[in-house]
Amino acid sequence: TVGWGEPVVEGRAKTVRTAVEELLDNYLLGEDPSAIEDHWQAMYRGGFYRGGPILMSAIAGVDQALWDIKGKRFDAPVYELLGGKARNRVRVYQWIGGDRPRDVGDAAREKVDQGFTALKMNATAELRSVDNPRAVEEAVDRIAAVREAVGSEVDIGVDFHGRVSKPMARQLAQALEPYDPMFIEEPVLPEHNDALPDIRASTTIPIATGERMYSRWDFKEIFESNAVDVIQPDLSHAGGITEVNKIASMAEAYDVSLAPHCPLGPIALASCIQVDACSPNTLIQEQSLDIHYNETSDVLDYLADPSVFEYRDGYVDIPDGPGLGIEIDEDYVR
Repeated sequence: TVGWGEPVVEGRAKTVRTAVEELLDNYLLGEDPSAIEDHWQAMYRGGFYRGGPILMSAIAGVDQALWDIKGKRFDAPVYELLGGKARNRVRVYQWIGGDRPRDVGDAAREKVDQGFTALKMNATAELRSVDNPRAVEEAVDRIAAVREAVGSEVDIGVDFHGRVSKPMARQLAQALEPYDPMFIEEPVLPEHNDALPDIRASTTIPIATGERMYSRWDFKEIFESNAVDVIQPDLSHAGGITEVNKIASMAEAYDVSLAPHCPLGPIALASCIQVDACSPNTLIQEQSLDIHYNETSDVLDYLADPSVFEYRDGYVDIPDGPGLGIEIDEDYVR
């Protein structure tokens, strides 16, 4: 039985590949693939140095593949092995590009016309920093243009990629209030998560973070400090299905919603949807199969049946096939 995973760190793919090979050579080869929890613990705890984006992404890809194998052996989707569905479909949002406010507004309208009911946008052109009042004003103008283009019934997530300075963060959040964002994502870098409780207290807009956090121990601190409303762990960076399922349960205990990060390919997205399916606190799922850095190739080409990810009315149905619910075209991949 073949299982598939998507272990990658953007810009460090070869490094993660080496880490996967080390995990296979040093421990996994010859082991029973069904003992997923034991394998996860061995991969994580087996070395003196733990955590970080490289190791956790390598573990994530292996973990996805192990769950895919297990589901295929039992002829059941992974969500059934995790306790069963809490929903039949998952709401998705679409990333939009553009630098000038008008361009972003036009891109937003185009995606809404395609059926999406939620969007996410970069808050600044070319990922510029927000470290002065003028930069705050420019960011607000972009969000205002999108809100004007799509009206009040479409949700808009605003991603700052940690580029807001701590002094400007509260000012920015207050300035965005009239435009009712679905969430403000990563207003500050994860290194400055200690600033999130103050930012959250200054606004009614939900605060989201988590794409650059790699384990339940990273998330533990923001739960305990009441710092966020939405977490965004990445199934290809944060230890895979096993770990993110635990993180989702932790979040539920703190009344925090789940919106997994996923700017990657269909294996990563399929893994996300398996966890979304059985997590009561799932809010929405990122999908970026046509994101700007995938434009030179169609990442759906390596699926035997790409229709598994057809979006209708802003939702995707939960695949009911065994394992991750997708079939890889191995001839195309190889």
